[in-house]
Amino acid sequence: MATKTLDDLFYETLKDIYYAERQILKALPKMARAAQDEKLKAAFQDHKDETEGQIERLKQVFELIGKRARGKTCDAIEGIISEGEEIMEEFKDTPALDAGLLAAAQAVEHYEISRYGTLCSWAQQLGLKDAVKLLEETLAEESKTDEKLTGLAKTAVNSAAQKAA
Repeated sequence: MATKTLDDLFYETLKDIYYAERQILKALPKMARAAQDEKLKAAFQDHKDETEGQIERLKQVFELIGKRARGKTCDAIEGIISEGEEIMEEFKDTPALDAGLLAAAQAVEHYEISRYGTLCSWAQQLGLKDAVKLLEETLAEESKTDEKLTGLAKTAVNSAAQKAA
């Protein structure tokens, strides 16, 4: 068996997050349509636009390492998105829907933050300075989106879900 290297791990993880981002891009419009809170709808739409740019940056990282941009099925993101779909179905037309959607979105963000943080570290270790810049830009966006969602949860969405109880 051939020895696997950090380069191999970086490439495999890059394929994983590329697949994940493409799945997230498909899920965000559904989440925006399901959301009842206008600010939450807008946050999902804004993140959809951001995700398109993140996919483009990932393509640039693939180019930098001389590989074709392609995804590898990511069971983790599949599960997180599936949970979000269950929430949309089970809590449809209820006051708790937005709180559930927001929680599902934050699970996605935390997964992305974890992946991009790891990829930044590995790219640094591998001397891929241009890749580090691209990945750090996305990591910063993901962190900002998570903060925005936390703010929405604290100022509106969670209390609206509770008041209706």
